[in-house]
Amino acid sequence: MEIHDVLNAMQEGIERMSVAAATMERTAELMAQAGEAQKIIATAGSERELELERKLEDAERQIAELRAQGTQFAERASAARKTLPAATTQLLAKQGITTLDSVEAGAVDAALIGLSLEQRIAVKAQLLRAGVLR
Repeated sequence: MEIHDVLNAMQEGIERMSVAAATMERTAELMAQAGEAQKIIATAGSERELELERKLEDAERQIAELRAQGTQFAERASAARKTLPAATTQLLAKQGITTLDSVEAGAVDAALIGLSLEQRIAVKAQLLRAGVLR
């Protein structure tokens, strides 16, 4: 009976070792899959980061271009010729306003006091369009 008991004990030990080996194999597979998943996640994350960086660079470039265009537009607008109709220029000259680089609104009001409301509005509109009135 002793041999029979020893053989049974050995059989049980072999079965336990077999179960443990199977469990270790499954664990190793799961760890390998998790490692692959981590690599995939890391790759996808870095690709997304690169895409976002490219979009940010494009947006910054477009902003710089728009700012440059705005600066050019402002320079052209300030360099534009400021002309007024001859009647408006004569009317202002009669009131002592000879330089048209920039005209104060109060000075214009004083110069236009003798005109009707509609005429004053028309003259001020012309000055605004010419960029003379501030």
